[in-house]
Amino acid sequence: QTIKIGILFDHSGPFAAGGSLNCWRGAKMIIDYFNEHGGVLGKYKIVQVDGDSQSKADVAINEAERLLNVEKVDILAGIYSSAHAVPIAERVDKQKKFLWITTAIADAVVKDRHLKYTFRPQPNGGLFGAYSVRYIAGYAQERLKKAPKDLRVAIIHEDGPYGSGVAAANEEEAKAQGMHVVLKEGYSIQAPDLSSLVTKLRAARPDVLFHTGYAPDITLFLRQAKEQGLRLKAYVGHGAGHSQLDKLKEAFGNDVEGFHTVDPIASQLLDPKKLKPGVGEMTAEMVKRFRAQFEKEGPIAPHVSMGFNNLWVLLNDVLPRAIQKHGGYGPDALAAAARETDIPEGGTMQGYGVKFYPPGDPMAGQNERAFPAVFQVIKGKFELVYPKTVQTANPLLPLPASSPWAAH
Repeated sequence: QTIKIGILFDHSGPFAAGGSLNCWRGAKMIIDYFNEHGGVLGKYKIVQVDGDSQSKADVAINEAERLLNVEKVDILAGIYSSAHAVPIAERVDKQKKFLWITTAIADAVVKDRHLKYTFRPQPNGGLFGAYSVRYIAGYAQERLKKAPKDLRVAIIHEDGPYGSGVAAANEEEAKAQGMHVVLKEGYSIQAPDLSSLVTKLRAARPDVLFHTGYAPDITLFLRQAKEQGLRLKAYVGHGAGHSQLDKLKEAFGNDVEGFHTVDPIASQLLDPKKLKPGVGEMTAEMVKRFRAQFEKEGPIAPHVSMGFNNLWVLLNDVLPRAIQKHGGYGPDALAAAARETDIPEGGTMQGYGVKFYPPGDPMAGQNERAFPAVFQVIKGKFELVYPKTVQTANPLLPLPASSPWAAH
């Protein structure tokens, strides 16, 4: 017997390099793994049907419709961009089809929408924005020699649901910590020039910059900030382009030392002994396959873990229960099974547990046990610096003197 899963990611356009392609790689590897082991429950083979959103919202919506109504997939999974996930989730739910979001993080995807067939094991954007600010607040006095209330912070973001949502959480948490927000501004990812934004930032003189963007826009901003002499004590990004260390190094070499990103944990950085039995072996499987199929060396982006781990939750936990307890893998059986998911902390390759907010909750369908972490580029590779329970290195704050963006 076969189960058809539509896997929708961006194989072309700017989002591909921003992490979408790595999510697809993770998803493909876990599907291959299950099929090599006889499929779900050892007898249901997965038929993977790919869609390419091409980094465009209208194409993403059309591809979702094609996968559901032409290819007749049983499950739609994936979706990198929140700007794609917001309209797709609404349409899929109206059609009473099942949507499993592995990646897109904006709160707006599920918040106050009372979706019945959409589930997201991935941490939501509000957590990204809050975690990065709490991290800076926790090290402000010790490393930046200022109390949080004396810190000047700026927040810039791409103006879609992803950037706006993370930035709103940055601002809310910064105010809660008593920080002085000297500038908050959005920009279009299509903007050909961000020098006027750099000029405003220079005038505002922030100690810390919180930035949420995708890929080309981050490179453009950093290049112009470098040219115009923007100086900071700390630079903190939030996922997407900030987590693609190989791409950042292509553009800026070792100048990215000290940069931060916030994302769910890259599984290979976690101590497998802290996870439930058998989970660490799945991480080893992911690394082995990634090295054999895609890249022999270099950093493995957190996005690979998102595709691999979050789809594993569906294949390993939700689908078996839907079939055995709820009579199959139709949308209602899958939704009922997902609502019963109860994985404790340490029960997934990314360290978090899985339990979805119930119907009636403003965040219904969101995983309430998911959490991101703060990574930092230290000695050329990503280390976990926050929260302390998962730390692999002490943070490098302020930016090293060698950085062209460092305040001296």
